[in-house]
Amino acid sequence: MTTSDTNVTVSRIIDAPAKDIFALLTLPAKHPSFDGSGNVRSAEDTERITKSGEKFVMNMHREDQGGDYRIHNHVTAFDENKMVGWQPANDDAPDAPKGWEWLYELRAQDASTTEVGLTYSWDKVTDKKVLEKVGFPLITEAELEQSLNLLAAAVSEA
Repeated sequence: MTTSDTNVTVSRIIDAPAKDIFALLTLPAKHPSFDGSGNVRSAEDTERITKSGEKFVMNMHREDQGGDYRIHNHVTAFDENKMVGWQPANDDAPDAPKGWEWLYELRAQDASTTEVGLTYSWDKVTDKKVLEKVGFPLITEAELEQSLNLLAAAVSEA
């Protein structure tokens, strides 16, 4: 685990090939199955993520965010079987990500074992009002670790 003023990174070894883990990460419909925060409810866009620049919409729920809401995720990183990441934008400004990012990095250890790193970063948040309102980190280290645990369970069931 690595923590700084602008990001938190957790990692764990998952007993699965990187390609199998990547297949889950790039299918938005599967995201609720490995969300350790419990905020992700469902995907509106169910097509597989195939490149940077794509966008997918997720239905979310969080009491401190007013209950149900939607997030427009802009894919910012894509390297097949190695990395995928996105920056969320709110429903009221779907083409303007606010600056926080989710990044999954996969490092194959061998043919059937992969180290997965998950970074939650808010280093691109420049709006001081957003920083104060959100109170980063909004997602805890424990929730990030739970996301990796759930990812390991989901890939073993796939």
